[in-house]
Amino acid sequence: MADDILFELLHSEIINYALDQSKSNDDAAKKEVDLSNVEYIGFAAGYKVMERLTREWPRFKDELDTMKFICTDFWTCIYKKQIDNLRTNHQGVYVLQDNSFRFLTSFSNGQQYLEYAPRYVAYTCGLIRGGLANLSLNSVVTAEVQAMPSCKFHIHVQRN
Repeated sequence: MADDILFELLHSEIINYALDQSKSNDDAAKKEVDLSNVEYIGFAAGYKVMERLTREWPRFKDELDTMKFICTDFWTCIYKKQIDNLRTNHQGVYVLQDNSFRFLTSFSNGQQYLEYAPRYVAYTCGLIRGGLANLSLNSVVTAEVQAMPSCKFHIHVQRN
C-alpha cells in the first residue's frame, strides 16, 4: 500500500516538474505543455524495469508474444493489474486498453478534466516505449482518453 502511494506521489511530482518547466520557458504563443521530459523519464524507467523483468526469460518469439508480456507481467509489475484488452491488426499496430487507468481514477468521470489527461498518460507512454526498446522493438506510443478513467495506448512498432 505504501509503495502505491509513493508511486502516485512521485508521478504527481514529475507532472508538476514538467508544468513548472513549461511555465518558465513560456512565451505568449505557447499554450501546449511540453511533456517530452515526462515521456523521457518514463522511457528510462521502462527500459530499466524491462531489463530486470526479463533477466531470466528467454527471448520472445514474435511481436505478439512481446505485447502479451507487456499486457500481463510488465503492466502487473507497475500497476498491480493486467491490461483489460489487447487488440492488433497483425501489421505492427497494437491497442492496449486499461478501463480504470490508475492515474485517471482520482478524477471525475465527467468531461471537464479530459483536457488534462495527456499530462497523466505521458509517463506511461514512455514506460511502454522504453520497455519495448529494451526488447529491440522501436515504437511510437500514443495515448487516447475519450472517457475517464479509461485509456487506450496505441503502439506502432516500426519495422526495419
